[in-house]
Formats: sequence, structure tokens, C-alpha cells
Amino acid sequence: MTTQGERTPSPGDHGTDQPGGAYRRPARRVGARRVVGWIVVVGVVAAGGWIITRPTPGDFIPGLGPSSKDATKTPRVVGSPPPRSGADPEGLNADTLFPAQRVVEVGAYKGKRSGVRQGENCTEALQDRAQDLFRESGCQGYLTVSFAGQDKPVLSSVTLLRFADQAAAAKAAEALRAKPGALAFILPDASTAPALPAGTAKPGTEQRVEAVGRHVTVTSSRPVEGHGGSPSASPGASVSATPLAVPPSPGAGAEQVLDEATRALSYAAGAPFIWI
Repeated sequence: MTTQGERTPSPGDHGTDQPGGAYRRPARRVGARRVVGWIVVVGVVAAGGWIITRPTPGDFIPGLGPSSKDATKTPRVVGSPPPRSGADPEGLNADTLFPAQRVVEVGAYKGKRSGVRQGENCTEALQDRAQDLFRESGCQGYLTVSFAGQDKPVLSSVTLLRFADQAAAAKAAEALRAKPGALAFILPDASTAPALPAGTAKPGTEQRVEAVGRHVTVTSSRPVEGHGGSPSASPGASVSATPLAVPPSPGAGAEQVLDEATRALSYAAGAPFIWI
């Protein structure tokens, strides 16, 4: 019982609500900020673990790189890369310019590198080595790379040539423009495609020659066998990774596909050398 004006005492007023006068500390609520903080920490750790262990195609153990099985799919490489120079420290290195697992995507074109031929003797890049266009050109090395379209039936061959200076490169480019088909067209297995008979080049298959600094790029594309107007081609049929010895006359659509591939790869090949 209390007198007027006094309040009823609560159990916690004297801190002795337990028998024997033992003091019990009032329970605290875990703050909302602390809960949110722990949730964020757990989320970050989980995300980090996912990034580290996220599998990529060909990984033997997720997150630890390509497996030996995937390594067997590495495109064939013939020859050794030309020596590097002070003016061109990266050199004509296929793995640097066109990594095997990277897709080249320019405009509407998507393609992936396959076979490679390379060396210091530029004569090896010619279709007919008896006609040595580079005898007095000062050519210091070559790199020829085959590309296969990822979503369209087109094969392309890109050759990069390195010269002593820009003047020599410009002169060689003019000589190559005057002799279409002088350079070998290589296939995905790094073998050389048969030479096209004179006068059989069709629209879209013409080579594109560009002088970029002291380098020259030569690019051309051909339809894959079984496509490009061949009457025997049927949807879903297996397609050989070999261009037709004499490409059929492509329709407007097929010609555009070839032209897109040639332009895209010509740009991709020359871009690294614009400032050299």
C-alpha cells in the first residue's frame, strides 16, 4: 500500500529481484545494426568463395584452371614465333595477339582462333614459295592464323608480316594487292588450303591488305564446305571445317557474312600495331 503521490516500486528498482539479493543484469536486445552487419559479412565471405571456386568450361577442379582434357583441344601451332625486337617488344606472338580461348568479337562477327603457322622466314607464308615476293622486302617474320566463325559458316585466314620500317611495309602491301592469293590460306588444323584457280575468286572472298606501321595484315574468308550456296547442304548436317576448293558464288547474305568476317579480323589484327 502506498500513500498518495508515491509510485509502486518495480522489481528492478533495487536490483535484488532474485532470492538472497542476487543481482541479475537486465537482458539486452541485439541491435538491428549488428544483425545487418553480420549478414553483410556472411554474404561477402560466401560471394568470395563462389568467385574462387566458380567452375569454368574445361576446369579439372573448379577454379583451378583448364584440365588436361581441355589442353588436348589447343589449336595446332606450326613453327616458332619470330624473334622480338626493341621496336616491337611483344612480337608476332599468337598467344598474345589471339589467345586460343578468347573469342574475337567485332561488330556482327564472332570467331575463334584455331590453327597457327609462324616463323622468321616470310617465304613460308606464300602459297607458291617459288615466287618469293619478299626476297628484297626486308620481311622479318610472319604469323598466319586460322579463324572459325562461332555462329556463321565462315573460315578466315589472317597473316601478319613484320618489316624493318613503314616504307618497306607500304611497298610490300602494294605488291600483295597486285597479287591476290599470293599468301597461303590456312585451315583450322594449320594445313594449307588448295590454291584457288586463277579468276575463280567470288564476291566476298577477296583478300584485304592493310599496312599498319611497319606491319602488313592480309585477311581473307571463305565459306565452309556444305554452306554458302552448296545445293547438297541441309540444315543440321555435319559441316567439314574445310573451305571449298572453288567457293560457290555466294548470295547477298553469304557475301555479307564473308565480308563481315574479313573486315572484323583485319581490324583485330592491325589494332595492336597502330601505335608501334
